[in-house]
Amino acid sequence: MRKQTRRKVYQLVNPISYAIEGATITPEDILNKLRQRELTSIEAFRMGQADLADWKMINDMANLCEVMSKSGIGPEALKAAERAHEYLLEAYHRYNKTQKMGTSGLGLVAFRDCYEYHDLQRQSVSRSVYEEMLRKTMNQIRSKSANVIELK
Repeated sequence: MRKQTRRKVYQLVNPISYAIEGATITPEDILNKLRQRELTSIEAFRMGQADLADWKMINDMANLCEVMSKSGIGPEALKAAERAHEYLLEAYHRYNKTQKMGTSGLGLVAFRDCYEYHDLQRQSVSRSVYEEMLRKTMNQIRSKSANVIELK
């Protein structure tokens, strides 16, 4: 039996449209879906009906906001992200004790501030830069970096 080469078949991509798509700002419909999910999670915290998925949504937003601000995209957002992390940890400890996810009024303000900063951050960069920041954040989460907060 002879060895055979297995050819890889790559999906055809128009390099010009791919470059244009990467250089443009993220489309409004995609941003609206992200905004809706984040705002729904903040609202769930406000109503006292948040669950671990809502906690994770806010945590991911705060982690991404922090990574972007440390990378020079809206450095003023760093304090808002750190405050959001403080209240997320507080909510997580409360959940471990009472099995109910919630936060205080100050926590809601911190989440809302972080959301507003992050929304401005993602509107001010191209899609390729935003995706790069997503990859960077995911890599830090995977490597269990001290810079990001995750559930234990």
